[in-house]
Amino acid sequence: MTETTTRWGILAPGSIAESFAADLAFTPGAELIAVASRDAERSAAFAARHGAARSYAAYDELLADEDVDVVYIASPHALHHEQATRALEAGKHVLCEKPLTLDRATAASLMETARAHDRFLMEGMWMACNPVILDLGARLSGGEFGAPRHLSAEFAFRVDAGPEHRLLNPALGGGALLDVGVYPLTLAHILLGEAIELRATGISAAVDLDVAIAGRYPGDVVASLAVGLTRHAPTAARLSTDAGWIDIPDFFAPTHFTFTPASGGEALRFEPPQPLYGRGFGNEAAEVARCLREGLRESPLVPHAQTLAILGQIDRLRAELLGSAT
Repeated sequence: MTETTTRWGILAPGSIAESFAADLAFTPGAELIAVASRDAERSAAFAARHGAARSYAAYDELLADEDVDVVYIASPHALHHEQATRALEAGKHVLCEKPLTLDRATAASLMETARAHDRFLMEGMWMACNPVILDLGARLSGGEFGAPRHLSAEFAFRVDAGPEHRLLNPALGGGALLDVGVYPLTLAHILLGEAIELRATGISAAVDLDVAIAGRYPGDVVASLAVGLTRHAPTAARLSTDAGWIDIPDFFAPTHFTFTPASGGEALRFEPPQPLYGRGFGNEAAEVARCLREGLRESPLVPHAQTLAILGQIDRLRAELLGSAT
């Protein structure tokens, strides 16, 4: 890492890596150096589209590149632990797509590896680095919108694919909770604190397909969270308070939120107080760079304890759902 530039490598150039690389181009002080795929042509084409200087046909070649400071891992969930471990052992800092691993215990072991090698490790929960979410959290803490009473959030889409698809294949970490459940659970954690109680019901086959979660949070706040892979729904959240309600459209990547006072009057719209870099992937890249400049080994915006808390919640909810399906 130079004084002003963080040099990135991307491992596994799939669709989410495309979005990350596109946003990296808008991020001050970020440079995409290299990309690696097991397919040489795919790697070269990705590098050409996004201006990377080098493309590799083997992951270990990227990990051996001394010009790469941080590796962004964008592979399917089931590969995260093994690939992040290799990157950390090679001396690279790591930003790994969510969920960090398939369960809490494996994530904890990966964090131990990061500590043993004195490397930075962060789950790619870009929502937690979004200036809209950060602003909302600060305003809530200051009591600006009253006391929270109920959070509702939904994230669902229909997967038209066979059982071999990564979202429907348990061997690849499929299921609604691991893929999109992390978002409403993390939103609730950020805005309300760590859950006191979570209960779920849903429809499961080989993986959890549609899940409804009822939660209780500190301060007698309740939550209704829903995720699914068989239906389409608007991705939106609403936080009701004793003074009105807050709407967060596209809460996983918001561009604004509104507050409607119960006393009457028009909704107040709140824009991001700091720039959004692209759709927001650039903001998590900027947070990684900030942490490295300051010598941190985890981010205060996406702390290891938060990642472990959410994965622990998912462990318990999946066990409840998939156990009842057998």
